[in-house]
Amino acid sequence: MAQPNDRFYTKTHEWVQVAGAEATVGITQYAQEQLGDVVFVELPAAGKKVERAAALGNIESVKAVSEVFAPVSGEVVAANGELEGHPELINQDPYGKGWLVRLAVAPGSASGLMDAAAYEKFLAEEGAH
Repeated sequence: MAQPNDRFYTKTHEWVQVAGAEATVGITQYAQEQLGDVVFVELPAAGKKVERAAALGNIESVKAVSEVFAPVSGEVVAANGELEGHPELINQDPYGKGWLVRLAVAPGSASGLMDAAAYEKFLAEEGAH
């Protein structure tokens, strides 16, 4: 599956879509496939400050509990409340309804992250496809 071109990616398989001073964060299609069926999500509350590459929350699947890392630094504006009752949205729509948090970020926050083509190349090099 091709990655959406309108966002940036990390080597830990998170994505970030920046629109002005706000960034939406989620996990990639590859990440949700590795996790398997998601059964619980632990996300930070609005107002929490997060640092790039620091743990942002946890995703629990039938296989394991995995940390999610912040692709950018910022302050949590909103967590996806839909995931409380419907964590499977991460499996069903990781680039849409399965988003995790929205952050208030500084311009240029996503610098140094991979674009879709670079992430595809990274996955290929990792033997992920």
